[in-house]
Amino acid sequence: MIAPAAKGIGRSLRTYHAPGRAGLLDAFYRRFLDPGDLAFDVGAHVGDRAASFRRLGARVVCVEPQPRLDRLLRLLFRGDPGVARVAALVGAVPGGEAVLRLNTANPTVATASPGFLASAAGAPGWEDQRWDAAVARPVTTLDALAAAHGRPHFVKLDVEGFEAEALTGLSAPPRALSFEFTTIQREVAAACLRLLSALGYRAFNACLGESMVLVHPVPCGADGLAEWIAALPAAANSGDAYASLEPARIAA
Repeated sequence: MIAPAAKGIGRSLRTYHAPGRAGLLDAFYRRFLDPGDLAFDVGAHVGDRAASFRRLGARVVCVEPQPRLDRLLRLLFRGDPGVARVAALVGAVPGGEAVLRLNTANPTVATASPGFLASAAGAPGWEDQRWDAAVARPVTTLDALAAAHGRPHFVKLDVEGFEAEALTGLSAPPRALSFEFTTIQREVAAACLRLLSALGYRAFNACLGESMVLVHPVPCGADGLAEWIAALPAAANSGDAYASLEPARIAA
């Protein structure tokens, strides 16, 4: 019998490394990364984004706190000097540990956010999700990662409700950045947009789900994107918000 954790990881591999998906990712992320750039893949999961960043010629720091997924990333990128792995949570303050709640059947939604768990409880579409294990993980910050590996040109942030904490630990804006948002925690998206505005970002856009299609023909401001997220139907579920210091990079 295959263990639930192995089944969950296998499902993620089939989903995120599906045939034809690599080309979709590369075509989208080419707007953010040039050869020789540095990208942080925070919440690297099964490495599909990191693999795309490498195909585009960027160096990558994969940050993944789930022990099984960190081991998978080690196998996927073994022998590649352009990939560094960090098995930690990204938060507001470096040092110490935090508890990561694991969903063995669906490793995509592991979280260190009690608020995320509370919001998911009983929410439509989340009824079958069970966080059935937990592990303590060390905490780092985006600033600490930059000090150790270099300032990134692009940061992808997908940490299930812990995005605002992660952005609190960032003091120098990369050229572009993305963070996942969900309709069960729109207030977290609004907090992230405020933090990014304080860092100097003025141009924002978004994609819904895994579409890799920017929804706004031209970038909007933080308030405009916050209003758009607030108006989404619950069934929209999730997406990624994008911020850039160079607006042309996030024009549809």
